[in-house]
Amino acid sequence: MVSPLPRIDLVIPSRAQPRQREFLEAALASVRAQTVAGQVEVRCIVGVDHGQPLPHGLAGSLGLTVAESGGRTQAEALNAAFAQVGNPDFVALLEDDDQWMPRYLEMALQAVAGFDFVSSTQAEVNDAGQLLRVNDFPTPSGWFMPAATLRRVGGFDPSYRWHLDNDWLGRLSATGARRLHLVESTAPIVAELARPVRPWLGRVLDQSRGTCRLGRHPWPEPLVRRLVHAGSGLSRIAADPVLRAASEAEQHRLIARHGHLPW
Repeated sequence: MVSPLPRIDLVIPSRAQPRQREFLEAALASVRAQTVAGQVEVRCIVGVDHGQPLPHGLAGSLGLTVAESGGRTQAEALNAAFAQVGNPDFVALLEDDDQWMPRYLEMALQAVAGFDFVSSTQAEVNDAGQLLRVNDFPTPSGWFMPAATLRRVGGFDPSYRWHLDNDWLGRLSATGARRLHLVESTAPIVAELARPVRPWLGRVLDQSRGTCRLGRHPWPEPLVRRLVHAGSGLSRIAADPVLRAASEAEQHRLIARHGHLPW
């Protein structure tokens, strides 16, 4: 008897905006283009804000399960999607305006065999597709884990608007979960070498309570592509002093809660 394919529940937070359809179609196209597409079963669950359904016909055309939250924050949308996670082997996250490179899932599946959680660097690009930088922070679009890890850590804290990912990573570290952060083939993976030239990689190691290691994949570019645009959270914080002050206040709360700013 042939055993069933490994199942991945992919959680995608998505908010109503003029480019929502474009973003989701590109994100899902990157999932379908994975090198292991025929070797795994991927179920896509999109978390949306209360009263903000997906554009007409989009869920059906893309084969999406839609989870509507009871509020209007990303944490609530993610938690609504988490509530729809059934009994998969693995859970992954991908923000609707980001994309996976074709070998992302292949490498994540290999890496998670020895770890409880996998994160990744990202190639940040602008609307023209031009590379801006490599971002070493472990954004949710590179998160991949056995379903047991999600059950152990739980959902996101909705009291955080801007740094819900930092808080979740702090709670992950508190469980002692073994974590691997994937980096490009030329990136330093020894802490003493990484800190001077890639300080954010140093932060990943230093601010994960010793639970994280760096691991190279064979390709010279990150396996996650992150779009930087005017509507993104970081862009809005940079442009608005009120939002920037709220972000800083959340960071102070995180340090008080975890003893450091989790990465």
